[in-house]
Amino acid sequence: MTAGGFESLETELRHLKSVERPAIIKAISTAREHGDLSENAEYHAAKERQSFIESRVMELEDKISRAHVIDVSKLSGKDVKFGATVKLLDEDTEEKITYQIVGEIEADVKAGRISITSPLGRALIGKKVGDTIEVNTPGGGKSYEILNVKFKG
Repeated sequence: MTAGGFESLETELRHLKSVERPAIIKAISTAREHGDLSENAEYHAAKERQSFIESRVMELEDKISRAHVIDVSKLSGKDVKFGATVKLLDEDTEEKITYQIVGEIEADVKAGRISITSPLGRALIGKKVGDTIEVNTPGGGKSYEILNVKFKG
């Protein structure tokens, strides 16, 4: 994963541990003060939220412990590889789009980050500026020309 993706996981983990956990403990305590727990919707909702938070904390700790962080700013070259920011031309619509190739955990198409394991990510790996790639998408085949490849942190 990229350093930015790793940092966002750590930030979320810190937030869950320092803000969400104390808030849910307080909510459970307040709900308990309202009496009979078997019919207390506030208590059950708080316990469910606590379960979600604890699951997410465990998931994030696991991902962070197994992460292999790559400093994209130290990469270079003309070939598309992990961490590259690639400018593409959609040959059907003439629309220009830019994506960064990242790990699965940090992929977010709306933010311009696609997974290295996605169909488009796999098709781009190893290609150079000027190459044309064909990708099968749920909406049918798409054709892209690679306009630019750069590496930035």
